[in-house]
Amino acid sequence: MPRIVIQNLGNLSIDSERTDRKVIELIHENGTDWMHACGKKGRCTTCKMIVVKGLENLSPETEVELIYRRQHRLRTNERLSCQTQLLEGELIIRVAEINKFPHLAYTE
Repeated sequence: MPRIVIQNLGNLSIDSERTDRKVIELIHENGTDWMHACGKKGRCTTCKMIVVKGLENLSPETEVELIYRRQHRLRTNERLSCQTQLLEGELIIRVAEINKFPHLAYTE
């Protein structure tokens, strides 16, 4: 069963049998806030996630992500949660410092 663990949100764990949903959708369906300034359309990088472990369990990079990568707006361990699906296994991620909400209690 695919699992998302958000490390700096107290190791919040989200289990889902769905592999047809974007990572951000699985996070939101769990009732957890995650930044997305452009409405999950891949037009910004506010929904980026820092991948600690599990890059190999994700769908291939989209053209949008490749454009941001060429512009140096995404590092090799970062993906856009609005563009990425968790296909299998576990994904351990972190919220980027710049994308943290003030109303959530983050851990380190």
